[in-house]
Amino acid sequence: MSRIDFGGAELCLLPQRAVWWPEERSLLVADVHIGKAVSFRRLGVPVPHGTTAETLGRLTHLVQAHPAERIVFLGDLLHSRHAQGSDSLREFAAWRERHTALELVLVRGNHDDRAGDPPPSLRVNCVDEPFALPSAPRLALCHHPRPRAGRAVLAGHSHPCTQVGRGFERLRLACFHFGADVGVIPAFGGFTGMHPIVAQAGDRVFVVGDNAVHALPAPTSQPSAHGEAEAFPTG
Repeated sequence: MSRIDFGGAELCLLPQRAVWWPEERSLLVADVHIGKAVSFRRLGVPVPHGTTAETLGRLTHLVQAHPAERIVFLGDLLHSRHAQGSDSLREFAAWRERHTALELVLVRGNHDDRAGDPPPSLRVNCVDEPFALPSAPRLALCHHPRPRAGRAVLAGHSHPCTQVGRGFERLRLACFHFGADVGVIPAFGGFTGMHPIVAQAGDRVFVVGDNAVHALPAPTSQPSAHGEAEAFPTG
């Protein structure tokens, strides 16, 4: 776990690719993408089974490890309209029944716009960005990592990762990426791609590896851009 002060809030960055906000007793996760594998299989793409169960299992672990009263999903809870009525959504409904005391908030993302809101029976409070919580009104919880005047933005959407190592000993690892006014957290879903970040001088980057979160040295100059997003599941 690493701690960071951002937008007037003290946030804990977790190796499960999530954020714990102690003052608000809230877990923040982004880009769960429930039903993504269903959507791929409908297109005839052979993708793994069990990705929703794995994702929900990690969410359960987070709830058990922290005194959470609320989960805020920073967009893209559902992947597409094919998630509606799917076995994946029924798995999520069963998970919800085991956690009825939790408040669930969805800050709608671009995939949620296409998929539609979850069924009312799941009791997910769906809101448009920006969303704020009382203890840090300057912190805007969003899906899209776009600057907002006078606010610090915490978002998802881009599934950030960075490269560590040199030569043939290189790895791409999911990361948290904080600029001066916009922070992006990793994709939480078990079947999502990653997109390499381009860190600016003064940015703070934290990589997820070996069940821990590690701060990288601050970049001192503008690096060159990396390649395109990858289309494989993250670990």
